Amino acid sequence: MIACDVLFVGPHPDDVEMAAAGTILRLVAQGFRCGIVDCTRGEKGSRGSAAERLLEAAAAAKLLGVVARDNLGLADTSVVVDDASTRALVAAIRAAKPRLLFAPVERDVHPDHTAVAQLATRSFFHAGLRNFAPELGAPHRPRLLLRYPGNIPVEPSLAIDISDLVDRKAEVIRCYQSQLAPNDRAHLLQSVDVLERAQARDRFNGMRIGCVAAEPFVIDGPLPLRDLSSLMA
Repeated sequence: MIACDVLFVGPHPDDVEMAAAGTILRLVAQGFRCGIVDCTRGEKGSRGSAAERLLEAAAAAKLLGVVARDNLGLADTSVVVDDASTRALVAAIRAAKPRLLFAPVERDVHPDHTAVAQLATRSFFHAGLRNFAPELGAPHRPRLLLRYPGNIPVEPSLAIDISDLVDRKAEVIRCYQSQLAPNDRAHLLQSVDVLERAQARDRFNGMRIGCVAAEPFVIDGPLPLRDLSSLMA
């Protein structure tokens, strides 16, 4: 992982794109350096092999314009929050030195999403400790840890308007052809594929803030603002 301004942590390839592709596209257009860390290769999914999903993730990363995409290689469907997984994510955070860290919310039906949310909480804290694994690099704790929803709706703390990026986000998600299943829905949660789920969520959250589409995020505690000018747009 190389230095970036914003780092997104995903349980599997495609999770970050479903939740935040529009936000990443906006950040990159504004000149911020974004990176992605996938925790697993998604090898236990009902569709697509690890090799296929690796190629799909690389194609999506190219469209997004991220400066780096790494994979921790944790076991799909068996992610645990232990010393080894913590050290792996701490190493990525310290190498990237992001100002913002994005990770899943903990409440989810997929055990990997819940585990990665807990792993992010632990690693966010441990990465800033000078005496925790100093061999992994200088201590660094991002300014904020923000959360994105997975399979269960959450009440967001903020929502980013991506109305002008709907088509580009869809193009990014379509990189994951192995996960698009218009004629094979038996294995799909709630019978919708990754693109349909993302679009439905974005439209709903867009409606809530008065736009076409928006990506929702959660932050623990108050959102720090220096002044109200950012709310005047």
